[in-house]
Amino acid sequence: MPASKATESATPSLPADDFKAIFRGHPGGVSLITADAGDGPVALTATSVASISVDPPLLVFSISALSSAAKVLTRATTVVVHSLDAQDIDVAKLGATSGIDRFAQKQTWSRLSTGEPVFDGVRAWVRCEVIERVQAGASTVFVARALQSQIERDSELGQPGNGLVYHNRTWHGLGEHSRLDS
Repeated sequence: MPASKATESATPSLPADDFKAIFRGHPGGVSLITADAGDGPVALTATSVASISVDPPLLVFSISALSSAAKVLTRATTVVVHSLDAQDIDVAKLGATSGIDRFAQKQTWSRLSTGEPVFDGVRAWVRCEVIERVQAGASTVFVARALQSQIERDSELGQPGNGLVYHNRTWHGLGEHSRLDS
């Protein structure tokens, strides 16, 4: 596998602890990603999900090669990206906890007619086709095209809603109390 241009540079990189400190202070929206490449479902919590295009509808996320879900996600042709809010904190924690069976409680998830695992009652989810994978350091960046979605809870335009973010190793809920503009 060829090295990325970021790893080929002769200029020394920023130390890992400094890089981590920068991103600990940068809040990220919380998502849960699920997939099944034929060997059983996997799930992981991610803060790297971002939309990159509306036409076509594309999103991007990255996962560490150290993730227990990495092998399945590198083979999966489709994934479900769950967009979580503060009401979904238990689902976020489930996907972030290592060493457990994230699908042990059958009443909390089901399968779409196309076979992908989806957690029930979350704010929203989008089923996607993985169209590209790019190796980037010790992670894989996924580009996925949105195929199908469901919104369970939506906020009115301009209203704060109750978003879930991860900041400085702690979960936070957004709401009217965290709104800075008027």
